[in-house]
Amino acid sequence: MIATDKPIVLFGGGGFVGRHVAQELLAKGYRLRIAQRDPRQAFALRTLGGMGQIQFAAVDITRADQVAAALTGASAAVNFVGLLTGDMHAAHVVGAQTISEAAAAARLEALVHVSAIGADAASSSAYGRTKAEGEAAVRNAFPRATIVRPSILFGQDDQFTNRFARLIASGSTLPGQIVPVIRGETRFQPVHVVDVARAIAQAATQPEDHAGQTYELGGPDTLSLRQINSWIAAEIGRPCSFLPIPDGVAKALAMLTGWAPGAPITRDQFEMLLSDNVVAPGAAGFERFGITPAPMAAIAPAWLEQYRKQGRFGVTARA
Repeated sequence: MIATDKPIVLFGGGGFVGRHVAQELLAKGYRLRIAQRDPRQAFALRTLGGMGQIQFAAVDITRADQVAAALTGASAAVNFVGLLTGDMHAAHVVGAQTISEAAAAARLEALVHVSAIGADAASSSAYGRTKAEGEAAVRNAFPRATIVRPSILFGQDDQFTNRFARLIASGSTLPGQIVPVIRGETRFQPVHVVDVARAIAQAATQPEDHAGQTYELGGPDTLSLRQINSWIAAEIGRPCSFLPIPDGVAKALAMLTGWAPGAPITRDQFEMLLSDNVVAPGAAGFERFGITPAPMAAIAPAWLEQYRKQGRFGVTARA
């Protein structure tokens, strides 16, 4: 068990997953050092901790000197940094290697590297390839690291359920109430960010149980993108028809990215949708943490009601 007198460093701790892990660790009495390029993006975390429980550091994870300084006196570290666009090699490979090498040099007790289901050196997407290369770099530099691969994450401030709900709410007002869907048969295991955060916090503080392991974390339900959209539409009371977009058309739309920033999907995101995003058969997962993940249908209605025509007052009472 990691002692609470030394800080745990969260690289990218101000992001979606990082904020929830910070909350878990602060509640358990751990000191945190939030390290990211612009610490101001994480200042909201200050209200979650006690006096002196949180520190902030401006860190470029590709700079070995800055990473080493951030790890000074630390007991453990978690790397959350990830990009869907931009220089993925720098973020996912160079940054991961820099952090893991510095963690080894600092003799940290634990390192948790947050990757993703779909990390594959043979992936047709840059995201999948660089995530796999990052995992390999971490394993090489810090063999006892814990690697965590979540499926698609949902939570109150996510860019998953909220994005689809906005699209459905807008499309349901159009003539014919038609909402386009790209790669509707691709399957996911939506997983609650709080459940993932609990697992990461446990891995960071109990290396005796999780060091050297790779975990794939998916929710209890396997759903296609079409099923997810249909469920959201029903939940927000927005009846509509879903129009499948042929792969050729979707790929052409994706190619627009670069000179048309408003394109609905990037080429790399389209490539990612060509494969299911589900836990591999036999992979270790939540059971190793004693966590039973919550289904999306039990959690997401709490914030999806805002997309009803009358907001929360549009919810019909259920017997």
